[in-house]
Amino acid sequence: MAKIINVGLVGFGLSGRYFHTPFLSVNPRFHLKKVASSRPEAVHQFDTSIEWVATPDELFADESIDLVFICSPNETHADYARKALKQGKNVVVEKPFALSESEAISLLELAHKQGLLATAYQNRRWDSDFLTIKRLLAEGALGTLIEYEGRYDRYSPVPPNSQSWKELPGAGRGNLYNLGPHLLDQALQLFGKPDTVQATVRSIRPNSQVTDYFEVKLGYADKIVRLESSLMVYQNQLRYSLHGTEGSFLKGGLDVQEERLRVNQLPDQASWGEEPEDRWGTLYRDDQTNVVRSEPGNYTPFYNNLYDVLVNSAEPAVTPIDIQQLARVIDLAQESYRTQRTLSFQS
Repeated sequence: MAKIINVGLVGFGLSGRYFHTPFLSVNPRFHLKKVASSRPEAVHQFDTSIEWVATPDELFADESIDLVFICSPNETHADYARKALKQGKNVVVEKPFALSESEAISLLELAHKQGLLATAYQNRRWDSDFLTIKRLLAEGALGTLIEYEGRYDRYSPVPPNSQSWKELPGAGRGNLYNLGPHLLDQALQLFGKPDTVQATVRSIRPNSQVTDYFEVKLGYADKIVRLESSLMVYQNQLRYSLHGTEGSFLKGGLDVQEERLRVNQLPDQASWGEEPEDRWGTLYRDDQTNVVRSEPGNYTPFYNNLYDVLVNSAEPAVTPIDIQQLARVIDLAQESYRTQRTLSFQS
């Protein structure tokens, strides 16, 4: 009989409730046993069989749990992950994995010492648009890539009297730590580590207490890479612009998985992750203009890989090197804006 991985979740907000729980619940190789949250009613509304505890420490003390997902506020990620690792748990940490490169290295070294997995949740590698871009680049559809721009925008004005932790100042707050890891991880996956990092990280919304806009330029010898995100954009139509020696590809709209998860659809449907035609991108080559059918998005491979790592000693999809390089880029982006300089990626 195949081994079943017992899972615990720390936090039952957007990430825990709408991203991880649905995928874990339909995957027979995982058993979501316990959730530590301030919202027991939400846990039991999803599934009355899930055990609820009030604190992460209670969850970490459960010897039957093999794997813990850390889905709590950003500044708690490293502390909770460290406690879980010391209790013998494998961990998946929501982005940001840690608030600095040195903190990330410390956690990864602890996991290695303990013989455990510590990895980051980078679901946007399995978004419809990114999978489509990877396929086009692998096929050489654009010739040699010259310019790459990725955007991830939202319209999210500061709510009156907001007490959400995401809107309050503090370590690890702001859009560079929220949406930044998605865009940065995708670029690093496509192009590897950059030569330089140059960034603008600032607040643009009225009454904002956190940085809500960033532009990061990753320097490569043979291409231009720009990544940008604003929380004051009504329309998310501009997502990706790729230009090469033999063509251009423009893509708008967001992957459909999040919106379907938010209305309680489960990811075991046959048509899961298929984009509507109005979100498909357009490939421009010579005198031809072709609409490109998007690859279906699906975050399931992330969880399948987790299982293979824990049971079959496979390589994690999100490696320690991936985690460390992303943390370094965020550190350098903050420092670049503070000093108004372009910084070398090499330490």
